[in-house]
Amino acid sequence: MSNPFVQIVEPLDPKQPLKKFFNLSKLEDVRYDHLPFSIRILLEAAIRNCDEFLVKKGDVENILNWKVMQHKNVEVPFKPARVILQDFTGVPAVVDFAAMRDAVKKLGGDPEKINPVCPADLVIDHSIQVDFNRQPDSLQKNQDLEFERNKERFEFLKWGSQAFKNLRIIPPGSGIIHQVNLEYLARVVMDQDGYYYPDSVVGTDSHTTMIDGLGVLGWGVGGIEAEAVMLGQPISMVLPQVVGYKLVGNPQPLVTSTDIVLTITKHLRQVGVVGKFVEFFGPGVAQLSIADRATIANMCPEYGATAAYFPVDDISIGYLIQTGRDKEKVMSTKRYLEAVGMLRDFKNSSQDPDFTQVVELELHTVVPCCSGPKRPQDKVAVSDMKKDFETCLGAKQGFKGFQIAPARHNSIVKFNFEGHDFELAHGSVVIAAITSCTNTSNPSVMLGAGLLAKKAVEAGLTVKPYIKTSLSPGSGVVTYYLRESGVMRYLSQLGFDVVGYGCMTCIGNSGPLPESVVEAITQGDLVAVGVLSGNRNFEGRVHPNTRANYLASPPLVIAYAIAGTVRIDFEKEPLGINASGKKIFLKDIWPTRNEIQAVERQFVIPGMFKEVYEKIETVNKAWNALDAPSDKLYSWNPKSTYIKSPPFFDGLTLALQTPKTIEDAYVLLSFGDSVTTDHISPAGNIARNSPAARYLTSRGLTPREFNSYGSRRGNDAVMARGTFANIRLVNKFIDKQGPQTIHFPSGEILDVFDAAEKYKQAGHPLIVLAGKEYGAGSSRDWAAKGPFLLGVKAVLAESYERIHRSNLVGMGVIPLQYLPGEDAGTLGLTGQERYTIIIPETLKPQMNVQIKLNTGKTFHAIMRFDTDVELTYFHNGGILNYMIRKMAS
Repeated sequence: MSNPFVQIVEPLDPKQPLKKFFNLSKLEDVRYDHLPFSIRILLEAAIRNCDEFLVKKGDVENILNWKVMQHKNVEVPFKPARVILQDFTGVPAVVDFAAMRDAVKKLGGDPEKINPVCPADLVIDHSIQVDFNRQPDSLQKNQDLEFERNKERFEFLKWGSQAFKNLRIIPPGSGIIHQVNLEYLARVVMDQDGYYYPDSVVGTDSHTTMIDGLGVLGWGVGGIEAEAVMLGQPISMVLPQVVGYKLVGNPQPLVTSTDIVLTITKHLRQVGVVGKFVEFFGPGVAQLSIADRATIANMCPEYGATAAYFPVDDISIGYLIQTGRDKEKVMSTKRYLEAVGMLRDFKNSSQDPDFTQVVELELHTVVPCCSGPKRPQDKVAVSDMKKDFETCLGAKQGFKGFQIAPARHNSIVKFNFEGHDFELAHGSVVIAAITSCTNTSNPSVMLGAGLLAKKAVEAGLTVKPYIKTSLSPGSGVVTYYLRESGVMRYLSQLGFDVVGYGCMTCIGNSGPLPESVVEAITQGDLVAVGVLSGNRNFEGRVHPNTRANYLASPPLVIAYAIAGTVRIDFEKEPLGINASGKKIFLKDIWPTRNEIQAVERQFVIPGMFKEVYEKIETVNKAWNALDAPSDKLYSWNPKSTYIKSPPFFDGLTLALQTPKTIEDAYVLLSFGDSVTTDHISPAGNIARNSPAARYLTSRGLTPREFNSYGSRRGNDAVMARGTFANIRLVNKFIDKQGPQTIHFPSGEILDVFDAAEKYKQAGHPLIVLAGKEYGAGSSRDWAAKGPFLLGVKAVLAESYERIHRSNLVGMGVIPLQYLPGEDAGTLGLTGQERYTIIIPETLKPQMNVQIKLNTGKTFHAIMRFDTDVELTYFHNGGILNYMIRKMAS
């Protein structure tokens, strides 16, 4: 072993001499005891993987010296223990792996070198949609339709699980990636290749951070970056600052974990934690269950941090036993963490490490709340919901405004549904979804919803039949304890039947609304509402016809479904009036914390987790019946509209090409702030009048067969046409929302793809102008691959979401950032200019580059290649090209 730290290796148990660990306490360095617990995990990984090549002794010293080096913008490598993928991002990753095998073979290398060396799990959870609801067999119908639509994708993934080593597929119908990770996949401490070491994970989904709640350090990365990790490359990251978030006191009896996380989200957005770790500490943490902590960690991307870490404590150890993990392994886990100083006692302040800064939350100050109508950080107390929505109606178009004329605020549209007359107005709820791993992983809020449903039914309350209600649990365990506790039938009576096991409404797979409802919304130009227990509510994400969308706890989702509107003050107005004429208020049916905990103690038991997860890889009969090829190189089907060999490696040679100055580029699009990955690369339905629809029609498909953009991420021809195809796209060149732009040479207004094609045919490079937080939202590699295929060479923005910037780098697209205090407005940029970006021969991380306009104006911007490794990727034309050259040489 060539590791320079081999002298601190020893057995954890003298009776098992072959089971060893790096005993960090043997470093005898006082700095270690002051490190945040999250940084200790980075340190252990650096020490264990130190080979003086990918990881050097200097990297270890930098991490040990975190208190000083956190302010120095120093780069450190990190090798996670595992990679986790979901199918929307997993399919393109496996497509890339298959194409990389082809490319390595063409360059004379061994294609089987392209193989995951880091264990990877792919959970199929993003494909199922809410096509059917409020029917006894909704679940089976939705699952059947999922297989009908995605059979080709699923066969391809099954091929991948057989062709590639170290790749495990969790079949559809099993649950949501992060809940399955929490309840089953996570180890907390790895026991592999004769060594114990902390479990850690990166995932191709931004909410990978959910696992931080269990004490497993994890965060989301771009699909491109994850592929490099799978191939044995460390992540290169700037040593992060760590914000200590101190929790004190106890939550009020009526408050849920959802209320706590929405409060923290707003608070940390105001603090500013982008690019930083957040580590929770204080006596209040001991009041939170692992499910509560996981809910808080899940929404880490919404408050902008890289990770939201809860160190392992005795409650974490108890959770491992509760969820059916092997008791002997759990005891080894505890012994290891004690030995290396990573087991936390939150009530013992002498264990508190150093932090970059400390912020505090008194848990008793948290009140019931929602977030919306367009962003997860826009918290609204439930007591203020009615007033806040009505203010938003008339406010100027924006994150908190719909610009509806005052005379139309009380508009009503009558419509008929299944032979009965109803009315819709601004604020009417048309979607109510208990969905997303954020909340369905938490028995307290799920049982709370079930008990509220029971009391509502017993009080004679109902949900209007046109409201699209659904329940999509994150694992079969949820259905198990809802059924065993007796509340499932009451949820069903209110329309909240199980419709599938997957992300569903939270990612926009909400399925169609009834035609008469859509017609009424359109006729009245109504601001209709979706209420969901998810983590994202960006405009256009949940459903095209719900302009307002609110995140809420599962009990509140049911409450707003019963009320039928968000224009209600629950304290003063009844939820409804029962058959006896009695007014029923929310307070009459809201379950107490003691009621919920009593049911949870009785019905959420280890046996349930064991029974569900023992058969998770074999229980899906449709998956078992799939016939997949066994070849090591994939046989691409030219007729396929789902799986296509991408053009990323066409013309690739072993020799490097020198990066060139970008000359006379046109601006394809000009944006304001908070353009999300949903705007750049939508995951939802394919509009019938879109370039992607025209392509699929030309291949002989009917609109019913289009499926979603997310399901077609294995086909670059669809995804390039779907880039910037969101119907809510706001391009400054166009005076209305929509996926169009101006082709400046001709003056034509065209769909974005068609304009990009015209520029490409004429040999014109392209750039994109943007404001703050460009690329916010879900981790989505196609938000970088799509612009690359359109011919976008650079993006010039005020700031970037962390993962999206990394993805742009991975595709060789230059992320440029305005100098502090400058933006398009201060520089007088209209976007109609032509831009020449001077690329010097010698590049350095975060250097300033000169930009010349055809108007004669010149200014500078920061080239956001943040590390030397990112510059290496750029010189190679992207991270995948770098890996192919490395494997083929």
